Amino acid sequence: MSDPVPQRAEIVVDLAAVRHNVRILKDLVSVDGPVQLMTVVKADGYGHGMVEVAAAARDAGADWLGVATIDEALALRAAGDEGPLLCWLSAPGDDFAAAVRAGVEVTAYSVAELDEIAAAGPARVQLKVDTGLSRGGAARADWESLFAAAAAHEEAGRVRVTGVFSHLAASDEPDHPANDQQEQSFRDALALAERAGLAPDVTHLANSAATLLRPSSHFDLVRCGIASYGLDPAPGTSPRIGLRPAMTVRARLVLSKEVAAGDGVSYGHTWVAPQDTTVGLVPAGYAEGIPRAAGNTASAWVADSLRPVRGRVCMDQLVVDLQGELLPPGTEVVLFGPGDRGEPTAQDWAEAVGTISYEIVTRVGGRLVRRHVDSEGTTR
Repeated sequence: MSDPVPQRAEIVVDLAAVRHNVRILKDLVSVDGPVQLMTVVKADGYGHGMVEVAAAARDAGADWLGVATIDEALALRAAGDEGPLLCWLSAPGDDFAAAVRAGVEVTAYSVAELDEIAAAGPARVQLKVDTGLSRGGAARADWESLFAAAAAHEEAGRVRVTGVFSHLAASDEPDHPANDQQEQSFRDALALAERAGLAPDVTHLANSAATLLRPSSHFDLVRCGIASYGLDPAPGTSPRIGLRPAMTVRARLVLSKEVAAGDGVSYGHTWVAPQDTTVGLVPAGYAEGIPRAAGNTASAWVADSLRPVRGRVCMDQLVVDLQGELLPPGTEVVLFGPGDRGEPTAQDWAEAVGTISYEIVTRVGGRLVRRHVDSEGTTR
């Protein structure tokens, strides 16, 4: 990146990349006809900044925004968002009335939850059915009672059922038998909903991976989370459609020093120098969300080269092998970014520590400063 190296460490999010990704995804599903696109911005925009990412997604044509909680939805409304907005995770006693007043669409998993929403109505409600993930959503045995209760509330004017949806368990594995089973199960649910007299505006099943890999699951709307941030929801399987990672995590060296052969590095001496070398100190650690498991597995980009992380990642800092160079304090360190210069990506870090890119980008934070830039022209 051409802007100045941070004083210590920061997250840089390119909103132009978010817009680019949303446009690509919207174009991809438009070939199916009038399929709408939801950009999922829960968990503070997967660590990218919920409010800023939401605005960028709307600019790029996202029809909907999706969040987990009512609090997240209300924060978007407070920031000025006025478009279609769905939240899908609530607990008994949540403030459904505030969501209703703000024009937020809420989700019911059960008759009891639907009754609670209806008491705060008139509300715009979507119904979630469990088609095989065995997580949130009405169990199959409860579909008919949920749909009947929704129809009764709708007839009484307490709710308007605007959607029916579900979530896939294995969409990143296109040959997994659960995909066919869940899609058929969802179609069964829609038939039951229609039989109960419901006529939702949208039905939706596809997440990012299914958006890329399973056109039959697109229905009226697709929900794209991780792909909106430029990360691959099914590494090694997804087609290359030009998504661009939006997040860069970078810092600068605090110091570099010589280490002799046989010297141990960091707690527990889990890495011992096999020969004379040099190391650099990076002021970011697991308090900033850098995985402790990255010790001796991940690499950073320093002075146009990959530099392995040596020894355990500490709470506030980590050590990289400078491989004989004594680089000056202030030298830029890129932990991960788009990969344009050869730097590691969030996917590289995920593979290094045995997780997924979702976890890498959502967990970074702590004392890191997050800054939004726009490679098309502006910074804020």
